[in-house]
Amino acid sequence: MKILIIRLSSIGDIVLTTNAIRCIKTQIPDAQLHYLLKKEYAEILTNNPYLTKIHTFKPADKKLLTLLKAEKFDYIIDLQHNYRSLKLCRKLKVPVQHLHKLNVKKWLLVNLKLNLLPKTHVVDRYLDTTAILPQKIKNDGKGLDFFLSDEAEQPIKQLQLSHFVAIAMGSKHFTKQIPLDKLQFICSQIHKPIVLLGGNDCMENAKILSQSIDNQIFNLCGKLTIPQSAACIKYSDLLLSGDTGLMHIAAALNKPIISLWGNTTADFGMTPYFPNGKEIFSFIAEVKNLKCRPCSKLGFSACPKKHFKCMYNIDYQQVINLINQY
Repeated sequence: MKILIIRLSSIGDIVLTTNAIRCIKTQIPDAQLHYLLKKEYAEILTNNPYLTKIHTFKPADKKLLTLLKAEKFDYIIDLQHNYRSLKLCRKLKVPVQHLHKLNVKKWLLVNLKLNLLPKTHVVDRYLDTTAILPQKIKNDGKGLDFFLSDEAEQPIKQLQLSHFVAIAMGSKHFTKQIPLDKLQFICSQIHKPIVLLGGNDCMENAKILSQSIDNQIFNLCGKLTIPQSAACIKYSDLLLSGDTGLMHIAAALNKPIISLWGNTTADFGMTPYFPNGKEIFSFIAEVKNLKCRPCSKLGFSACPKKHFKCMYNIDYQQVINLINQY
């Protein structure tokens, strides 16, 4: 049996599919699992032992359809369910199960603050799409996966830090990012070394932060691959993050997490997902009962209301105390 899983982006969403990948492969050992995603995210799954082959997606790639047709898939599990994946599935003409994205209910929560969303994590909804397969796939309760190579661990090992706090600086959306002045306040009071993680878009703020704080700060923003950043999280004592992909990587590595939630909420079903029976510290810091929240299921480049209270009104002293007490 040959199965194609489609999830084109992004970091967190792809990491959240790893539960389904493992459950399918371990419960149908003879299945060949192929995965389609954007090239820039392929390294997330490069070392995943449950996958037979990874295919990379480019919008203008005319050869992709021919290559996928040649694989002669028996089933497609479409966890992206957008116009690109729908178009591809139609052309492949293979039995397919699309993820139910609950967009109407998300719209009602964002725009009318009417919460009709089920109390179901997206990991479990991903697994529901396996209903198309001839064998029922059960959740094994082992959480998420992120497989690291020795090479990915070298940058953090070279720093020779025994105890430190990792901080995820960035997010694709501004309204998910921890404000710089709040990060300065936090970092000035943390009693351990700090490792800053993020992409090129975080480099300027990370430089300001590292230069303005007396604490021992290692600025690795823009210097690491996704697996290398994951390795930093693996060796950290704790990750401080917004609602980001690195938060989900930390959950896959069973690391303690303090996550700060701005324009999004836990009601969307994308909180840190841990194995059953493991007591792993995870604290969600948020401003409850804020009338404008959530303002988006994804995020914005600026606060629509101009005040950004969802981030600025978080109890940052509580966050600092939790980091130092952990």
